[in-house]
Amino acid sequence: MLTTVDAFDRIGEENAFAVLARATALVAEGRDIINLGIGQPDFRTPEHIVEAAIKALQDGHHGYTPSVGILPLREAVAHDLNRRYGVEVDPGLVMIVPGGKVTMYAAIRLFGEPGAEILYPDPGFPIYRSMIEHTGATPVPVPIREENGFAFSAEETLGLITPSTRLLIINSPANPTGGVTPKAEIDKLVKGLAAYPHVALMSDEIYDHFVFDGEKHQTLLAYPEIRDRLIILNGWSKTYAMTGWRLGYSIWPKRLYESVRKLSVNAWSCVNAATQYAGIAALDGPHDAVEAMVAEFDRRRHLVVEGLNALPGVSCATPRGAFYAFPNVQGTGWGSAKKLASALLEEAGVAVIGGPDFGVHGEGYLRLSYANSAENIRRALERMGAFLERRAAA
Repeated sequence: MLTTVDAFDRIGEENAFAVLARATALVAEGRDIINLGIGQPDFRTPEHIVEAAIKALQDGHHGYTPSVGILPLREAVAHDLNRRYGVEVDPGLVMIVPGGKVTMYAAIRLFGEPGAEILYPDPGFPIYRSMIEHTGATPVPVPIREENGFAFSAEETLGLITPSTRLLIINSPANPTGGVTPKAEIDKLVKGLAAYPHVALMSDEIYDHFVFDGEKHQTLLAYPEIRDRLIILNGWSKTYAMTGWRLGYSIWPKRLYESVRKLSVNAWSCVNAATQYAGIAALDGPHDAVEAMVAEFDRRRHLVVEGLNALPGVSCATPRGAFYAFPNVQGTGWGSAKKLASALLEEAGVAVIGGPDFGVHGEGYLRLSYANSAENIRRALERMGAFLERRAAA
């Protein structure tokens, strides 16, 4: 009888894809479903990026590339970060990978083993915990609290570090909450980490373009004192509406880069060539489409927050980043946010994600992605309101 290895029995998953599959099945049955569950921009990839990929194919870029990515793309990443944040990045420490999850996998794989502890945000992206458990390491949730603006607390985070802590994962702007951690709090964290030189950091900055209210993203690359233990996760999926292209990048400390390069040779060989040339066009080309998309998300953000706060038993803090709202639904009387999310999909035709899918501290919340049209958002809010009123009356 075949048995699975324990490590694979410990792997979780991202429930947003399960919700997407169920929503798709309902649509196939003829139901009108409004999907506010999946976290991907509802915009086309800008045309100059598509054209660059087509040209690359026409020019014959059909073969393998270096496992770490073509040098022009790694140089474009370094130039883009310098242009936006004034930081110097060695292209020789940039790695091009097939999507953001690959960096999570590599970082957690490097530091995760039985006896090790890895700190991660909760509520947070579910793959963090899934991969930590896969390695046999102990996942230690860092509470992300509504009363703190869904920013992490430096003091609370530092207080969770032990001699067994190997890696700290942070995410700002954050999925699922839309929280943005202020620079002052990041300053405190970096200062406090001086007492814990054995702890590496992975900063997930995939939503760095999506910061609102005149704020600017605070990259961890701006702190030279931690660069020798800092891993940066970023990519093209969200910023350039390229989720299906599977293109991401990471920046590694010099002492770790060779290990990850060898992992890339073993696991994914390289990112497909044409997509890498499209990535250069995205970074070096016009950003009008990106700016228009961010502005539209900002408009939808206000629409979502206003609408959610008008629903019975619902309150919603204004997200400062990403394209998610994380409303508090404890006042609705539903004891389980996942059951509420399921009922909204099956009975009201609105796909959302239950907060517990993002961690134990997500109970009492839902995640809504406002990567959908304003018209659909209004329709979804109307359906949610009617459902909550009907169920309350019942």
